[in-house]
Amino acid sequence: MSPTTLPAAAGPEHGHVTFLGAGPGDPGLLTLRAVEALASADVLVAEHEVLDVVRAHARPGVAVVHPDPGPSSDSFPGTGTPQLTVVDGASTTVGLPAVRDAAHLVMEAARGGRRVVRAVSGDPGLDTYAAEEMLACVAAGVPFEVVPGVAAAVGVPAYAGVPLRDAQGADVRFVDARTASDRCWTEVGASDGTVVVSTSLDSVAAAAGELVAAGRKPDTPLTVTVAGTTTRQRTWSATLGTIAQTLKQAKVLPSPDGGRPVIAVVGERSAAAQRDQLSWFESKPLFGWKVLVPRTKEQAASLSDQLRSYGAVPHEVPTIAVEPPRTPQQMERAVKGLVTGRYEWIAFTSVNAVKAVREKFEEYGLDARAFAGIKVAAVGEQTANALIAFGVKPDLVPSGEQSAAGLLEDWPPYDPVFDPIDRVFLPRADIATETLVAGLIELGWEVDDVTAYRTVRASPPPADTREAIKGGGFDAVLFTSSSTVRNLVGIAGKPHNVTVIACIGPATAKTAEEHGLRVDVMAPEPSVHKLAEALANFGLRRRAAAQEAGDPVTRPSERRPGARRRRTT
Repeated sequence: MSPTTLPAAAGPEHGHVTFLGAGPGDPGLLTLRAVEALASADVLVAEHEVLDVVRAHARPGVAVVHPDPGPSSDSFPGTGTPQLTVVDGASTTVGLPAVRDAAHLVMEAARGGRRVVRAVSGDPGLDTYAAEEMLACVAAGVPFEVVPGVAAAVGVPAYAGVPLRDAQGADVRFVDARTASDRCWTEVGASDGTVVVSTSLDSVAAAAGELVAAGRKPDTPLTVTVAGTTTRQRTWSATLGTIAQTLKQAKVLPSPDGGRPVIAVVGERSAAAQRDQLSWFESKPLFGWKVLVPRTKEQAASLSDQLRSYGAVPHEVPTIAVEPPRTPQQMERAVKGLVTGRYEWIAFTSVNAVKAVREKFEEYGLDARAFAGIKVAAVGEQTANALIAFGVKPDLVPSGEQSAAGLLEDWPPYDPVFDPIDRVFLPRADIATETLVAGLIELGWEVDDVTAYRTVRASPPPADTREAIKGGGFDAVLFTSSSTVRNLVGIAGKPHNVTVIACIGPATAKTAEEHGLRVDVMAPEPSVHKLAEALANFGLRRRAAAQEAGDPVTRPSERRPGARRRRTT
């Protein structure tokens, strides 16, 4: 039986519950089965910190409920009996009380044949309350399944570059400092194996003291990782005897955030020298960099994904809004002309042009077959990919510079013998394209230069985003066109002088400099992916320079108070 198929006993009255491990924080660690279960859920039950990981995979309109710690809980997550609170309007359709004991609410959510996903951090087998809720399912006759997840005690050390075993082998003990008994500390203290301790930031020193008191040597290596597997991850290397001083010197403690959960690994395998070589995650070129992506929302997704692969935290701020032309008649005539054979070529200079034509096609019930017999040109990798996604393979993409000039260099002159039609359809923004039009006319072509869409300045971002832009809260900003420079400065102000400025090409860089910005990075070719890659290479060089100088590796926004770099214009 497929795990996605409910057992025969699970009728409309019983429903079904999936206990799902969401892993330690990185959304990429969700299993394929977890994603499948989330996509078919009617009700999603998850803690606040887990919601961000799982919610993106749930279907639209899913009822979302989150458990809050009960009144007896302390600052460490998972203590106290979970209570369930409706957190969005869609959840009101579930017909459940606003606050109830977690186990009972999971049962009630499953009634009426609903599929419930109960998502927990890490793995359900290590969750404090999952077994209790499973027993409640059994008592109520509600069928359930368990989808394992990556446990924090295993996943976090892997992301921190701390192996738990090696070729020689060793015992690995897992200890929850909140519930560990004196006997537990005595046993792990007497062992020479690796000890993985789940605790909180302000309790690490106490846990280290317990191990020393139980027999571990004070010079035993120790690593402590907070926010493991996320781009906020930070790891400190010390010993059992020095960890308190290390956290104090790093100004980590004392702190109001002392209750944050951490994973501490004790043993020779967590030695600092070895971690320096194996720290693959925190050594990503843009690890933890907050990067501003001022683009249209639709175009920012793939760029943001690439930035995340380099360890960055992308923050998308739309600076351009795309709207239909004020007079759509010209566009309508041109699209009809495509079908009736009016054109030999159609040239797309942007993703938005592709989108505008595609929307008109769908409006008229047409698809990619309408391009049969028409040659298609595209400027830029993203434009070509948008056409391919539409089912159209471009006949011409500039071999050199991805611009109007580059397109003209490869465009064939009109030949009345081989070209039955001498007309080109050029769907574009409401910004003039005289260079391309004039060049095509010079090559002997007639051009229908049609406004397919308008670009307008977007609304200003929220006040905290504007303050971060002007106050140096961002480590870098990517400019993909001159208009993104003008529009970002217009709606949010100039980026702070510590922010790394990266531009897609010379024209964009010139506009940035005209606005008083110093350009630090320029893409080797006008591609958003090459731009992100160039920023990553900049980050690598910056990291290497700091390490060579013996300085700590910091982000651009982590400047010394009052240290401001002078911009050149």
